[in-house]
Amino acid sequence: MTAAMVGWAHLPFGKHADETVESLVVKAASAALEDAGIAAEDVDEILFGHFNAGFSAQDFTASLVLQADPALRFTPATRVENACATGSAAVHQGVRAIASGDARVVLVVGVEQMTTTPGPEIGKNLLKASYLKEEGDIPAGFAGVFGKIADSYFQKYGDQSDALAKIAAKNHKNGVGNPFAQMRKDLGFDFCRAESERNPYVAGPLKRTDCSLVSDGAAAMVLTDPATALGMKKAIAFRATSHVQDFLPMSKRDILKFEGCSKAWGEALGEAGMALEDLSFVETHDCFTIAELIEYEAMGLTKEGEGARAILEGWTEMDGKLPVNPSGGLKAKGHPIGATGVSMHVMTAMQLAGEAGDIQVKNAEIGGIFNMGGAAVANYVSVLQSMK
Repeated sequence: MTAAMVGWAHLPFGKHADETVESLVVKAASAALEDAGIAAEDVDEILFGHFNAGFSAQDFTASLVLQADPALRFTPATRVENACATGSAAVHQGVRAIASGDARVVLVVGVEQMTTTPGPEIGKNLLKASYLKEEGDIPAGFAGVFGKIADSYFQKYGDQSDALAKIAAKNHKNGVGNPFAQMRKDLGFDFCRAESERNPYVAGPLKRTDCSLVSDGAAAMVLTDPATALGMKKAIAFRATSHVQDFLPMSKRDILKFEGCSKAWGEALGEAGMALEDLSFVETHDCFTIAELIEYEAMGLTKEGEGARAILEGWTEMDGKLPVNPSGGLKAKGHPIGATGVSMHVMTAMQLAGEAGDIQVKNAEIGGIFNMGGAAVANYVSVLQSMK
């Protein structure tokens, strides 16, 4: 065990026109310190996840965290970015700072404000997480990238529309019980499966219900070493972490395999000394439903091309053998880029601390997290377990 979470905060995700990046950061950072019972002057380092890419005019943002408390002044603060995995990149850097002994207490904050940006600009900003030289002209922006992946998957393995609709319906049903989720509405399988005026096709076989939400939000956590954590009121340990970076161009990879995801899961589970079936639940990166489907295969839950089994046979439902995205995932919870990875870790910690309320997984002991940037380019896996 390299580090432990001893406090956290999660702001509701959604449209927050009355907030700014700065106000979101200050609220999340202050609440996390209060939850941990850690004084600002005891923080040794700050890691800040903020993708931006044009969403905020203020592009130099690491020092905004210091405004959560005057005592944070002069604390080292670094902005970390790795596309949609930006939040997990910040978390993993924090874990490394603790494990190396360079810091005893680390504050990690992730944020994004996306909804104040005009629609066309949102798509342009998100497409920056792809290889623009080859993929910049794909219609429908980043949704078009995953629409292309879905098209290729359907061509190879057959029409998976039922499975994708089941994934969307599952995550929206789970999101109803999550007070931080942007969309708390059980849409049902039939609505997610059928094309309609309210659920049109967006890219390839992907409909609106197959796509994650444009969101504003922030989440934060306090990390410390395991020995110190044992004396705190809460202690959620990192059993393992893995970061695997793959080629950026899809043309250099078999995009249907998510090989970086597979390797990251293998490394993390190996480090933790456990198998996938030892996990109580998983929070995975469902930026699009086709991503969650392929991630079932990449994590080893099913064989290649058989990911549909996991959802159609109920394996990944809340009462299944491996609940996936009990929080509602990016699909229902929302996807404020820089905050997403931090959010996934906070939601996992809440499960392991027994604080997840209506979305609590029964007997949750060990949680797995997969957060990715781009189309399986930046791949981060964490395995968490309560120390108490």
